Amino acid sequence: MANSQEVSVWGIHAGKTGDAQSIFLKENCVALGWPEMGNLKDLGADREAFKEKLIKFFPDRKPGYYPNAAGQLYRFAHEMQKGDIVIYPSKVDKQIHIGEITGDYKFSAEHAKTYPQQRAVKWLKTLPRTQFSQGALYESGSAMSFFLIKNFANEFLSALEGKESIIPPTQDESISGVSESIEQNTRDFITKTLVTELKGHGLAHFVGHLLVIMGYKTRIAPEGPDGGVDIIAHKDELGFVPPVVKVQVKSSEGKIGEPTVSQLYGKVSAQEYGLFVSLGEFTTQAENFARNKSNLRLIDGEELVNLVLAHYDNLDSKYKALLPLKRVYVPEAIEEAE
Repeated sequence: MANSQEVSVWGIHAGKTGDAQSIFLKENCVALGWPEMGNLKDLGADREAFKEKLIKFFPDRKPGYYPNAAGQLYRFAHEMQKGDIVIYPSKVDKQIHIGEITGDYKFSAEHAKTYPQQRAVKWLKTLPRTQFSQGALYESGSAMSFFLIKNFANEFLSALEGKESIIPPTQDESISGVSESIEQNTRDFITKTLVTELKGHGLAHFVGHLLVIMGYKTRIAPEGPDGGVDIIAHKDELGFVPPVVKVQVKSSEGKIGEPTVSQLYGKVSAQEYGLFVSLGEFTTQAENFARNKSNLRLIDGEELVNLVLAHYDNLDSKYKALLPLKRVYVPEAIEEAE
């Protein structure tokens, strides 16, 4: 194996269900799919050529797919080198397989319809997942099929050199970072989906649905000029029993200033309440204005995500389809007793 300071450490997955594991371990190689791409050598060392061919064969994918897939294929064919280390976290046997790349890129005619993009590998060591920190496991579990391991490369290299050491949870400093990363990724996903899929009046309907879940009856203004009030919320069926809540919703991510908040408040009588919901933030002036008004409440993008998470189980099926989430348990940082 080359000097550890010179090698790159790569991660790879064997398909969504681990269906390529038999190819990996029995034929001593690592492989990617994309059979439609043919022999990657024909494209040369040109990332744009990779993207153009992907667009040709997968014209209906979202724009972000093409640079992502092209980058993986390009790196596999041109940046991975003999002597580099590859980490394969198996979904089948729940082990971490570590190998050394021993061959250049090749197109396998034998697997032309499944996993034809291949490189020969010498498998050096197989270790249990418990041998590694939570951070190393998280990085090797990337959502991509093929990726460069950066943050925990040295941990995998040390394990390969026989310096395995099981890290007790109380000493695994990466646990809190992993948990925070998972939570932040989820929050980013929710925010991005709301921004891109519920522009304008769509967000008003979503906020109205949240209010219904929280026990209110709602009337949503028709699309078009609304006079600054998008939703009227109240507790009784007819809307006669106070309090009545007048809601303005903004789907932009920009900052909402005091004049805009003040405009909503001007439509709120002394017996009513005002609620301003924005996917963005509020300026300090807007927050100070609302702080002095007992019947005015501001909800920014971060707090809106909190409400989505708190009431997710009760969301309508169409919104769950828009925001597909599943409940998982993540470890919390464990503080040692003093």
